[in-house]
Amino acid sequence: MYSFEPTDEQRMLVEAVQRYAANDLRPASREADEAGELPTELIEKGWELGVLQASIPEAYGGFGERSAVTSALAAEEMAWGDLSAALAVMAPATYALPILIGGTEEQKQELLPPVIEAEWRPYVAALIERSYSFHPGELATTAKREGDGYLLEGEKSYVPFADKAPGFLVFASLEGVPQAFVVSADAEGLSVGERDQLMGIHALPTFRLKLEGVRVPLEARLGGEAGHAVEPIIAASQVAIGAMAVGLSRAAYEYALEYAKEREAFGQKIAQKQAIAFMLAEMATEIESIRLLVWEAAWMLDRGEEEAAKVAYLALTGAGDMAMTVTDRAVQILGGHGYVRDHPVEMWMRNGRGVPSFVGLAMV
Repeated sequence: MYSFEPTDEQRMLVEAVQRYAANDLRPASREADEAGELPTELIEKGWELGVLQASIPEAYGGFGERSAVTSALAAEEMAWGDLSAALAVMAPATYALPILIGGTEEQKQELLPPVIEAEWRPYVAALIERSYSFHPGELATTAKREGDGYLLEGEKSYVPFADKAPGFLVFASLEGVPQAFVVSADAEGLSVGERDQLMGIHALPTFRLKLEGVRVPLEARLGGEAGHAVEPIIAASQVAIGAMAVGLSRAAYEYALEYAKEREAFGQKIAQKQAIAFMLAEMATEIESIRLLVWEAAWMLDRGEEEAAKVAYLALTGAGDMAMTVTDRAVQILGGHGYVRDHPVEMWMRNGRGVPSFVGLAMV
C-alpha cells in the first residue's frame, strides 16, 4: 500500500511550490489571463524550483530520480495558483520525461542535458490533434519508414510555445502504433500555424503545428529501431493533468467556502443554508476522492505496475468531471458575483472545462 505521509524532501518541495503559487502565481493570474500571456520572469521563477530537474538523474543533467508521486504533489499546488502557469512551467517535462521513460541511453545523454541544465526553454511535445474523437492511441498524424529515416505527415493542435520552441517531440502513428519522434524546430516541412483561440487557459499560448513531408533520421525515433511503449507516457500525462485539476478545483472550492462564510442573505450567512452547505460538502468530497485516485495512479507508475495506465485513465476521467462540477458550483455559490471578473471563479470554470482535452500538455 502507498503511504499518505509525504517524505521530508516531498514536503520541502511542496512548501516551496505553495509559496510560489500563493505569492507569485495567484496575484498575477487575472492579468495574465486578460493579456493572453505570462511574464517570462514568472515562468523562470517556477522553473528554478526544480520540479522537473528533480525527476532527472545526475547523469543527464538533473539532480534526482523520477517520482510521479512527488511531481503530482507539486503539480497540484502549482495549478492551485494558476493552471496556465502550471502548464507553462512544466511544459518542458512533456519533452524530457518521455525521453527518460522510453529513450535509448544515447538519446538520454544527448537530448536531456540541453533541456535540464539551462534556463527554462520551451522544448515541448506535440500530441493532441484537432479531431472530435481524438484519442492518443489512435493518431491521424503518420510516420512512414522511408530510406534511412522516417517521413512525418499531419497536423497537431494545442502545442504550447510552438512559435518559440527549439525542438519538439512529435507523436505519430507508425504502422498503426503511436511513436514519438524528435523534430528540430527548423526541420524542412515543419510550420507553425495560428495560435489556438481557446475558451480557457488564455495565458498559455498554444498553436497548430503542420508536418508536410518532414524527414527525420532513424535515430530520431524515441527508443531507436525498437521504438517504445506509449502507454507509460500517456499515463504520466493523465496523472499530471489529473493532479492539476485537483489543484484548480481546490482553489475554486476554498474561494467559494470563504465567500459563503462571509456573505449574508436575509440575515444569515449563506454557508448556513442547507443547499449551500450540501453543495460545499459534495465539492470537498469530489476533490478528495479524485486526489486519492491520482495519488494511486502516480504510485503505480513509480512501481511500474501493469494496471497503472488503467488507473491513470480513470483518474483523468474522474478529474474532468470533478473539475467541471466543482468550478461550476463555485460560480453558483457566488451567485451573480460568480459571473463577473471581479472574482476568479469564472476563470477557473473556463479553465476547468478543458481538463479532458489537455492530455499531452503536462507530464509527471
